Amino acid sequence: MTTCQGCAMELIARAALEVLGPKTITMTPPSCSAIITGNGDETGWGIPCVQTVLMSLPAFASGVSEALKIQGKNDVKVMGYAGDGGTFDIGFQALSGAIERGHKAIYICCNNEAYMNTGGQRSSATTLGASTKTTPTGKKEVSKNIDFMLLHTPLVYQATASVGDIRDLKRKVAKAAEKDGPCFIHVMSPCPSGWKYPTDQTIEIAKKAIKSGMWLLWERENGKITINRKPTDFDLIPEYLHSQKRFDRIDDEITARIIAEAKSRYATLLKLSELELF
Repeated sequence: MTTCQGCAMELIARAALEVLGPKTITMTPPSCSAIITGNGDETGWGIPCVQTVLMSLPAFASGVSEALKIQGKNDVKVMGYAGDGGTFDIGFQALSGAIERGHKAIYICCNNEAYMNTGGQRSSATTLGASTKTTPTGKKEVSKNIDFMLLHTPLVYQATASVGDIRDLKRKVAKAAEKDGPCFIHVMSPCPSGWKYPTDQTIEIAKKAIKSGMWLLWERENGKITINRKPTDFDLIPEYLHSQKRFDRIDDEITARIIAEAKSRYATLLKLSELELF
């Protein structure tokens, strides 16, 4: 089974498994990640994998984690691997429950900002102004800030990452692997077919997002937020937007709102980084 040309999700999966190793059990919901899971011998994982239902991946991960604990197999890692639709929207209730119960598992959200597996419908992760199958004239709402929402949960490790910085991604997966509890890593996963850019520009698009402040890299550990990369210049945001045809319909007003939202989130993150959280 193969992913689309230029797909970031496959790169994220490869990077994660290079760190976690063969003693890992992964599970995916119906999504683009299910293409890797495949069917039987067609799986691309090379490790035990489970295809879950869309809303219940965290519940599956909870059960596998508890079963391994009972069997004394503490060296086997559990990785949930889902998209934004199954994380921000349909699977959020189960994710909240798994975190609250404290199950030992690493949950990786590959955020391509829409339900790309079913044709590119908007999700609550879709950026303001982006054109999708269900918002052809551009999404009217800003994206849900799931990372700030999860600050109020007892995650033992929380981080954002991007294919624009694979070394940082691997470092964060390695940290999560050492933790004894629920971990959440939110990874930017550009999608050529949905975002409408050339397939050889995936890494460049991700790097532009980091530099412009459209994607913030940070982590929360032991009650403290650490900002890993500061935005270079928010004035680079229009260049980032213009590199994707999904933003072809935005005007100056929408662009200004997108820039203001990015600045606001970074300002809030700066303030939070000065605090001792739980």
